[in-house]
Amino acid sequence: MFLADGGAAFHKAVGLTMETGDFGGVRSQRYAMLVENGVVTQLNVEAPKTFEVSKAEVMLAAHIIC
Repeated sequence: MFLADGGAAFHKAVGLTMETGDFGGVRSQRYAMLVENGVVTQLNVEAPKTFEVSKAEVMLAAHIIC
């Protein structure tokens, strides 16, 4: 399931925001979260300007292992 957080309330609450200045201001960091029965079982946060640990392939592999 994909969820939107247009006002960044969730991202601010969990500390996953970054300041991008003129490129949109406060924005969400890039991450993927695996939640099972309301419990976060995996949280993969990307380093700036990367796209490695939040890819669908990585998250699907993690879900199969869990």
